[in-house]
Amino acid sequence: MKAFLTTLLLASAANLYGAVDASLNTLAAVGREGAGNEAASAAWKEVVRQGPSALPALLAAAGKGSPVADNWLRLAADVIVENALRAKQSLPLKEVEAFIADTAHAAAGRRIAFDLLQKADPARANALEPSLIQDPVQELRRGAVQRIIDSAKTQNAGDAKACYLRALDAVRDEDQTRFLTGELKKLGVPVDLPKHFGFLMKWNVIGPFDNTDRKGFDAVYPPEKEIRLDAAYEGKGQQVKWASFESADEYGKLDFNKPFGMQKEVTGYAVTTFDSPDERDAELRLGGKNAWKVWLNGALLFGRDEYHRGQQMDQYKLKCRLKKGANTILVKCCQNEQKETWTVEWEFQLRVCDSAGTAILSAKADVK
Repeated sequence: MKAFLTTLLLASAANLYGAVDASLNTLAAVGREGAGNEAASAAWKEVVRQGPSALPALLAAAGKGSPVADNWLRLAADVIVENALRAKQSLPLKEVEAFIADTAHAAAGRRIAFDLLQKADPARANALEPSLIQDPVQELRRGAVQRIIDSAKTQNAGDAKACYLRALDAVRDEDQTRFLTGELKKLGVPVDLPKHFGFLMKWNVIGPFDNTDRKGFDAVYPPEKEIRLDAAYEGKGQQVKWASFESADEYGKLDFNKPFGMQKEVTGYAVTTFDSPDERDAELRLGGKNAWKVWLNGALLFGRDEYHRGQQMDQYKLKCRLKKGANTILVKCCQNEQKETWTVEWEFQLRVCDSAGTAILSAKADVK
């Protein structure tokens, strides 16, 4: 009889975990355009129905599908925690905390886990957060940085300076960096923002090429076929040549209006060489409000054919693999026909960093 009950319990547990795994696999398969939403809805309800016991597997599933799939998982975790708190059920918080501490887990899962911990046990999350100051996940280290900033505000100048410098070493977000830069400047400490973020400042530029009727985005102009800095080509109404250009903007913006003048319905290119000390994974992070394309070593990474919808740092994150030594980065930037004053910008900013936003610096500072 005892053996029978043990077998029955094991079978029941297997069915439970099997149902959870199947449901999580369904959620992970949801596509970016909503493909599989109907099946995901049913799977989501099953995961929620399993309650707190489903959380470890749910966290492990995050990051294995699309961002849409992760949103389903995050919502399921939120509802499970809310239901458990309402019913005064125990939650596997020790396992959740261990999951956060293991940086081998996917960033998406660790972010969900920390948000879950904050909701379920704020005191426990507060105790853990300072340890995340150098976390490889940019969003997780933000709170730890803010704690140092808040502490510095109440201290004397000498202690505040030390705190701000410690925060600067860890900070990766633009808004916090702006604040720290301002406070350190008041204390007589200059900050090299291009170096801190890894912005590429030295380029060779060529243009303008045509973008009438916005056809320039798809048009294949000579720089997309070859990079010959001594070459001259037929541009829009004139012959165009490569010219060196260095950004003076502390956030690395390359303004095509400066070398080429204020123009509309045009396309420009910028190319630089980034010397990587090693072969490694990296991210090219671009900000810009014009249509653009980016190539790395001749391979197109991505492009966006839209105009003047706002610009911010790290707007687009392009995962890539740098080869050891010289890497050629080519950016295409198109300006459209709009005449409003807020459409005059013809620019972009680009930096090289790791997945946490930590700058990767070129081994040769003078390359371009």
